[in-house]
Amino acid sequence: MQHPEQLHIIGGGLAGCEAAWQAARAGIHVTLHEMRPHQSTAAHETDNLAEMVCSNSFRSDDHQTSAIGLLHEEMRRAGSLVMRAADANRVPAGSALAVDRLGFSRAIEAALSAMPNIVIAREEVTGLPPETWRHVIIATGPLTSAPLAQAIGDVTGAESLAFFDAIAPIVYADSIDLTQAWFQSRYDKPGPGGTGKDYINCPLDAAQYADFVEALCLGDKTQFKEWERNTPYFEGCLPIEVMAERGPQTLRFGPLKPVGLTNPHRAEKPYAVVQLRQDNALGTLYNIVGFQTKLKHAEQTRIFRTIPGLQNARFARLGGIHRNTFINSPRLLDDRLRLKRMPRLRFAGQITGVEGYVESAAIGLLAGLFAASEILGIDLPPPPENTALGALLQHLTGGAMADNFQPMNVNFGLFAPVETPLSADGKRARGKAKIPARKGAYCARALREQESWLTHLSISGATESP
Repeated sequence: MQHPEQLHIIGGGLAGCEAAWQAARAGIHVTLHEMRPHQSTAAHETDNLAEMVCSNSFRSDDHQTSAIGLLHEEMRRAGSLVMRAADANRVPAGSALAVDRLGFSRAIEAALSAMPNIVIAREEVTGLPPETWRHVIIATGPLTSAPLAQAIGDVTGAESLAFFDAIAPIVYADSIDLTQAWFQSRYDKPGPGGTGKDYINCPLDAAQYADFVEALCLGDKTQFKEWERNTPYFEGCLPIEVMAERGPQTLRFGPLKPVGLTNPHRAEKPYAVVQLRQDNALGTLYNIVGFQTKLKHAEQTRIFRTIPGLQNARFARLGGIHRNTFINSPRLLDDRLRLKRMPRLRFAGQITGVEGYVESAAIGLLAGLFAASEILGIDLPPPPENTALGALLQHLTGGAMADNFQPMNVNFGLFAPVETPLSADGKRARGKAKIPARKGAYCARALREQESWLTHLSISGATESP
C-alpha cells in the first residue's frame, strides 16, 4: 500500500537511484529530481540515470576476503537495485566486478521507471528544498550544482570541502597492437564471468618506462582557476602524472606494477606493465587502469601512444578532471544520515564523503531505508557496526575525525578488530597465512551479524518485491 507522505530525492546518480528504489519498495511515493539534461555537468556524457563517469569497475567481488566484495554481498542481501543491475551487466574483469556502463544505466532507469510510485522529474533544484518537502535526500554527488552547493553551505554553517576527481581514458580495442600486448589477468586469476585473461597488458622496458615517467611529469596539464589551486586530491584516485611526480619508481609500485604477468612475446620480464580493462559488454572498449589524468587532450594522445601496443590507439574518450564536493559528515549528520540542524534533510552518496561507486550506492541504500522507515513510523536501527554497511555508516557519522575528515573507501580498518580463527589443527594462522584468515573472519562475522538486521527490513516492507 502506498503511503501518502512523499519523499523527494535530489540527484539521479547511483546513490539517489538506490535510495529511490529502497523507499519505493517499502510503499513510499518518491519524486526523483535529476537536473540533466536541462543542466549538464563537465563529466557526464549522457542524460541517463546512474551514469558511471570515472570507471566501469566496482572493484573486487570476493565477499570472503575483501571489504568491498563484502559490501557487494551485503547490498545484494538487502535487495540492492545497483547490485542487481551490475550483476546483470557484468563484463570480464578477473576477480573484479566490472560492468557495461550503458547497459547498467539503462537497467537502473528501466527499473525505476517501471515503479508506479516513483516520479522522475527532470529539473534542477537550485536552492534549499522548500519546507513543504518534509522528507528529502540530497544525493547530488561530486558534481553538485553551484546554487544547491551554496544553499547546502548556508544551512550547514560551514564551507563544503572539495577535491579533484580524475577520469581515465578509454581506448577502442581494435586499435591495440596485440603483437606487443597480450591478454592476461594478474597471476592468471579468473573472476566471475572471466577466464584469467581479462586484461590487456602493455609492457615497458626500463628505458621506455623512464621516458614515459619523464613525459608525464613534463606534459602540458590543465590549469586550475585561482580558487581551485589548493584543493586536495583523494589519495585513492590520484592523476597518474601526480603519482609520477612523487618519484620515478612510484608507478611501478602502483598501477604499472609488473608482478603476476608474463609477456608471451619476449623472454625477459617486463620492467613495468600498463593494463587495460574491458569497459563494455561487447568488448570493443577498454579503459586504461589507474590512468586518471589532468593532462591536456593533445598531450594524452601523444604520451599514451608511446606505450608499446598503444602506438596506434584510437581513444573513445580522453581523460578529464572535475571538482568533487563533500560535506563534513562526522560533524553534520546523525546516525540516520539526517542533518542535525535540519533533520528533514538527509544526505547520501559521495557528497557524504564516501569514495567509490559501491560505497556511494550503499549510503543511498541506507538513506532510502531510513527515510522510508521514518515515514512509516518504524524505528529502523543502523546496521551493526561489524558489517560493511554499518562500519561505513559509523565512520561517516562519528568514527572519523571531523577536524581532518577526508573521503574514504570501505576497508577493514573501519571494522572492530576480530580474532584470527583457529585452523583445523587448533592453531592460529601465522605469517602470510594470517592476513587472509583474518580477512575471512571479518567477512564471516559481518554476514552473520547482518542477518538479524535484515529482519527489520522485512518488518518495514523494504524487502518486498515490487
